[in-house]
Amino acid sequence: MNYAIRRLTQDDLAAYRAIRLTSLQDHPEAYASTFDSAAAKPDDYWRQTLDKLCLFGALTDDCQLVGLAGFMAETGDKDRHRGWLIQMYVDPALRGTGCAMALVDTILDYARGRVMQVHLGVWDQNPAAIRFYQKAGFHIYASDPRAYFWGGQFYGDHLMVRYLDMAPGKTVQ
Repeated sequence: MNYAIRRLTQDDLAAYRAIRLTSLQDHPEAYASTFDSAAAKPDDYWRQTLDKLCLFGALTDDCQLVGLAGFMAETGDKDRHRGWLIQMYVDPALRGTGCAMALVDTILDYARGRVMQVHLGVWDQNPAAIRFYQKAGFHIYASDPRAYFWGGQFYGDHLMVRYLDMAPGKTVQ
């Protein structure tokens, strides 16, 4: 399946809402948001999210949104050198095709010149995702064993970072 990566716009509102809800429904352990909460949000919420965040999508030749990745920069006086890779999701049919790496590379390219490092959180019980992010040059710098509580259960998170001013995989001593 062919796909192209591009920044999402207000014209993508319905497709963005649909893929975001799919990601939350299919992988509730992977996100801080829940499907029920997101599904109840009005269209205005989704419009504002598209305006506020920098969201990129992987779209097929027939314009189906099959992948999503977002970027959010910190804005504080002392942390504006940091950004976050958020809302990462790829349709199961495209996993292993390079689509996810293309989305991450797009986020990293977008982040260069805006921030010096990109952070992310990944569920600590998802070794495939952890290996994927390590392949993309991220490394674990902290773990939060009870980051989220949902459905009567705790979920842990690994925090990972990619320094854009260093070679991939390099860490600060």
